[in-house]
Amino acid sequence: MSAPIVVHGFSLTGGRAVTINDEIVGLVYDDWGLIELLRWAGLRDAEHYLENAEWIEWRGGWPHRYRWGCS
Repeated sequence: MSAPIVVHGFSLTGGRAVTINDEIVGLVYDDWGLIELLRWAGLRDAEHYLENAEWIEWRGGWPHRYRWGCS
């Protein structure tokens, strides 16, 4: 079973698309934006899920990176 939340690879303009249960819910540019998006979607204490692979899968780029070449 895969994680219900997927943070996809980098977009050409920066940021990463996020899907929940295969539905696009937004584009985020940093961890704060991801946390707010997840809260908006109803996930309480969203900041505690960012490192949980059962909840979030990071595809096409390192976790917590939202642009090419950022450290």
